Amino acid sequence: MSNIFQLVWLIPVLPLLGFLVNGLFRKRVSKTSAGIIGSGTVFGSFVISLLVFFSVKEGNTQVAHYFDFINIAALKIGFDFQIDQLSSVFLLIITGVGFLIHVYSTAYMHDEEPKDFAKYFAYLNLFVFSMLLLVMGANYVIMFIGWEGVGLCSYLLIGFWFKNTNYNIAAKKAFIMNRIGDLGFLLAVFWIISKLGTSDYHDVFANVSKLTATDITGITLLLFVGAMGKSAQIPLYTWLPDAMAGPTPVSALIHAATMVTAGIYMIARSNMLYTMAPVSQGVVAIVGLATAILAATIALKQNDIKKVLAYSTVSQLGYMFLALGVGAYTGAVFHVMTHAFFKALLFLGAGSVIHAMSGEQDIRNMGGLKKYMSVTHITFLLACLAIAGMPPFSGFFSKDEILAAAYNNSPLLWGVGVAGAIMTAFYMFRLYAMTFLGKFRGTTEQEHHLHESPKAITIPLIILAILSVIGGWIGIPEIFMHGGHRLEEFLAPIFAQSNALTPKHNLSHTTEYMLMGISVGAALIALVYAWNRFSKYQKSDKEETGLGKVLENKWYVDDLYDSIIVKPVLSIAKYFSNVFEQKGIDGFVNGVGKAVNYGSRQIRLLQSGQVGTYVLMMVIGILVFFIIQLFL
Repeated sequence: MSNIFQLVWLIPVLPLLGFLVNGLFRKRVSKTSAGIIGSGTVFGSFVISLLVFFSVKEGNTQVAHYFDFINIAALKIGFDFQIDQLSSVFLLIITGVGFLIHVYSTAYMHDEEPKDFAKYFAYLNLFVFSMLLLVMGANYVIMFIGWEGVGLCSYLLIGFWFKNTNYNIAAKKAFIMNRIGDLGFLLAVFWIISKLGTSDYHDVFANVSKLTATDITGITLLLFVGAMGKSAQIPLYTWLPDAMAGPTPVSALIHAATMVTAGIYMIARSNMLYTMAPVSQGVVAIVGLATAILAATIALKQNDIKKVLAYSTVSQLGYMFLALGVGAYTGAVFHVMTHAFFKALLFLGAGSVIHAMSGEQDIRNMGGLKKYMSVTHITFLLACLAIAGMPPFSGFFSKDEILAAAYNNSPLLWGVGVAGAIMTAFYMFRLYAMTFLGKFRGTTEQEHHLHESPKAITIPLIILAILSVIGGWIGIPEIFMHGGHRLEEFLAPIFAQSNALTPKHNLSHTTEYMLMGISVGAALIALVYAWNRFSKYQKSDKEETGLGKVLENKWYVDDLYDSIIVKPVLSIAKYFSNVFEQKGIDGFVNGVGKAVNYGSRQIRLLQSGQVGTYVLMMVIGILVFFIIQLFL
């Protein structure tokens, strides 16, 4: 066993220390110190994660027990970390991309007050710590602790600029919608413990035969409810587009390296349960594909640069769930990795644009930024090519692996998936063209201040751009130069039991070439069309009509939720507040006070100062005393 495993506990502890130092001493540390502490702790975690990855690659895995979290007669749950192929991949994604986002933040947040700057990095470190705890836990209980932690951190960071009421509303929306999903997760954990007496992954998967088909289906569907909330799937997806209300680096962290990938990780970790629950797998695939298409249609007509990217995230997450639903667990994890690269790059690139545009986010007021921001432009273009699935960029390999697996399951799923890929290419190059091509459409003052971002912003962009280009090469299909899917080989031990239970139907090379040709060709046509159409975009006061207006208003889903859920709940809450709280609880408490006050005033009248009155009261008291004694 490698000695590096003795340092595994430092991976989550280092960001936790960063959170404590920056949080407790936020009024004393300088901006430079806060940035170094925040970024340095995550970089330390990345270095250890890298060493752990290479050790795992050599065949070393470990479940490390630190102490008993729960220890009673009927149940024992340890505070344990599981380091294996799956967790090591996610550790690299979280700490690697997370570190780049921290470095980026040192420049992006430079206008904040020193104490707010330190507080921001404290929250960012806590976010990374929570996500690391989620993926390192060796049982569902430790996973759930991290699961709740990222939910809390999303609330703190989305509402970081809390003086803006809309940001507070977005933060509350994310927090509450995630609590709905978390209830499903929690019920699933209780179900597992009640049936098997344990929540440890190894014990649960080893004893899965003791569960009935109903148990497995119920548990997996409840787990998926949790994943729907955390990874923004229908119907619990509307919080994620609003989550871009906070600082742009936060959006990058939520959408690329943490939070939304939690649901994918949880189902991939629980692959044995889902393989034995075909009904649940079908639900996961259908919900995922429906989410991918719905979000893609909405992204077609959004004009806020970050909202386009936010709905893009929802759509791409849908593809990951499609992969999980058809049993392509490696494909889902592969797309998590490539998506982390190009989506972090897209959000950070958007932040660079917003920084240069003095806070402007409407792409209708941009255009022509190519000549002012060469680094941001080139890196953003590479990210757009990657997410559009153009070869040989990273998104091409992971996207086509998912589509091929979908075709293997059902040609219908593949066809709908290709339609989503076409829309992805269209809305991403609409975004690119309206932002960087054509003539500048902003104000003269904005044009005067246009400039490339500082190196703390552009260097992370360049690194992520390189990863967006070459990141998919670890999963080159065999049909290309007899490539080997290194990620599939690496993750094979994690999905071995599931693969043994599922008959494997390999597509012929001819079919694979055909599927790739159709998806890439169709996406390329959409790309070229969007480029030509929107590179000459001119501002217009003309409003969208018909279907365009529906898409611009996000299919009115938010309005529907507001009408049938939010407003009725608030009305009921207001009623209970008026009747139960104000007239009930407050009425009782205030009534006691008034009664005591009134009684005191009346008793005060007995103190008249007349001796005769006092003698009379004494005689009456004696008589009352004797009467009571007589009847007793």
